[in-house]
Amino acid sequence: MRSSRPAARTAPVPRSAKTGISRLLACLVEDLAAQLASLGHRVYLAGRVGQDPFAELALSRVREVGVDLRYLQEDPEHTTSSVLILVVPGGERAMVSAEGASRYLDPALFKPRFLDQADAVVLSAYALVGGPSRSYAAEVLEAARRREMPVFADLGTGAVRAAGRELLRHLRGVDWLLMNQAELLALTGASSLSGGIARLREEGFRHLAIKVGAMGSILVTPEGEELLEPYPVEDIVDSTGAGDAYTAAFAHALLSGRSPLEAGRLANLAGALAATGLGAQGRLLRLEDLEVKAR
Repeated sequence: MRSSRPAARTAPVPRSAKTGISRLLACLVEDLAAQLASLGHRVYLAGRVGQDPFAELALSRVREVGVDLRYLQEDPEHTTSSVLILVVPGGERAMVSAEGASRYLDPALFKPRFLDQADAVVLSAYALVGGPSRSYAAEVLEAARRREMPVFADLGTGAVRAAGRELLRHLRGVDWLLMNQAELLALTGASSLSGGIARLREEGFRHLAIKVGAMGSILVTPEGEELLEPYPVEDIVDSTGAGDAYTAAFAHALLSGRSPLEAGRLANLAGALAATGLGAQGRLLRLEDLEVKAR
């Protein structure tokens, strides 16, 4: 897919984008937070875990890469949320989620001043599915809008299935909405990529990044759409962390002052590299991974 008009070369980014490391508030995106921290950003994780051994296991890698956990909540009643992942040869997988503490992220503990330390927000749509976490996420989004702070919102198949078009009401106005092809079609009810993009445009979403599997990804801006070719890698092991790596690299590139097209290409590379490791955090990105492609 390619429009007759080139995709935009500029998009909303923090004023500090040219100065180096950015600071981000990551809401219910532990794996994405780990990827961003591994790329050198200062990341504050807003989430909730149970008081159980699995919490330590789930947080071990984010601690290792220096994610700041001052906004992490502990739940005395609910266990840490978990996902059972079934991986088949070739790296494709199926997931079974178990609702846990993350759904009970307490909005009373969020303070708008949390964003005083941030340049941007990265938010998982799973936070908007329901329960107290929806109110927490809504407050984060409102505080970011009041500050005119860039927001990257990452959809998820489970979130789209659970909340559907209700997600659009909360996410309208975010700077970048990221998803895969299946999520786009399920969210909009469209039967084609072009139809889904058109419906999101009608809803007021101006900047989209859509992963389309072996075709790469599609970047959508007010000026048009651009299909960005995939980055070929060998030895695909597990695609579980590919989407988070894509979003992390995309946000990293824009926050570092790159154009949306450059960000999309680096994100394709990051997603491919992540699929060469086992698990969502099995292959954390490094700056040199993306610098090689940049050259």
